[in-house]
Amino acid sequence: MGNWKWEGLNKEGKRSSGMVEATSLRDARRALRAQGIRPRKLNSPSILEFDLAEWLVEQGLVAPFGNKELVIFTRQLSVMVNAGVPIIQALEIIFKSEKHPVLKRAVQSIAREVSEGKTINEAMEKQKGFSRLYINLVKAGETGGILDQILEKLAEHMEKQEKIKKQVKGALQYPMIVCIIGAGVIWALMVFVVPQFVEMLEGTGQKVPGITQFVIDVSDFLGNYSMYLVGGLVVAAFIFKVWVGTKVGKRSFDNFSMKLPLFGDLIIKGNLATFCRTLATMLGAGITLTEALEVCIETVDNTVIANDLSQVRDQVIQGKTFAEPLMEISYFPEMVASMVKVGEQTGNLDMMLPRSQMYLRMMWMK
Repeated sequence: MGNWKWEGLNKEGKRSSGMVEATSLRDARRALRAQGIRPRKLNSPSILEFDLAEWLVEQGLVAPFGNKELVIFTRQLSVMVNAGVPIIQALEIIFKSEKHPVLKRAVQSIAREVSEGKTINEAMEKQKGFSRLYINLVKAGETGGILDQILEKLAEHMEKQEKIKKQVKGALQYPMIVCIIGAGVIWALMVFVVPQFVEMLEGTGQKVPGITQFVIDVSDFLGNYSMYLVGGLVVAAFIFKVWVGTKVGKRSFDNFSMKLPLFGDLIIKGNLATFCRTLATMLGAGITLTEALEVCIETVDNTVIANDLSQVRDQVIQGKTFAEPLMEISYFPEMVASMVKVGEQTGNLDMMLPRSQMYLRMMWMK
């Protein structure tokens, strides 16, 4: 961001000059055109006004803003809209106080496009970091005239979603640590302890049993090739990461992870809890079930579950109830499907889904 010195014709067609704050030549020209000014000459900002943070953002060297920054931005915007502050002025206030350079630039771009006549959701669509769910809810808030309420719901939703992710990670963390420590202990026994027993057995001159010989062979192998194994594991991990990044690999891994003992149940319930919470938020904002399902499916990380829910959406479009196809999914908890059915019958699906999400959380925390 810097001050560009311009010379040209003002609104009245008279020669004039001045300064305009912008991030680039293109932005400077756009800002002047919005004021009715026709610039003939534009001088870039002085080197003394060089903004290092802005330059790093332009070069893609700054990490994108995360959920924490977006929650704060959403709450700030909600408070100001609720207080009756014009949206452009609210965005300008947030821009001046924002510390994260990427979000700061995004807010500036949104404010500029809104001032040019676009809606907030249209301006947000062009910025990275705003999910389809976020944009659709903002659109619903603008259309219904309840943008402040929707923004508050969005902030609450993102905070609860982050909490769910932390709980799932916490639930998976303990067994993973136990497995890693167990593997380390076994390796240490094989490399350092077993060789001492080998010396004792050799001293007795007795014939070594087959199982004992197998343990000795494994110990010798680990003692001689541990470094090669570590290198092989690193290469295998890299290849695995690349493979999981493909569509076929991601689907195969997701299908496998759902069948793992202990971990599989946690993964299923964690994804379904996120889905229920997101769907409840969208339905509460007045978005139709089919539109909400289409957006919510994108928030599910597991491709197998997402594909099954896509089929549920297709059946809902064909005229079936929401609960009916859910009951046909083998891993979908019967209790949750029953709660969804009751919510549909009573017309309180948006209120029943959070209870379903709470039930799922209780199930994986057992």
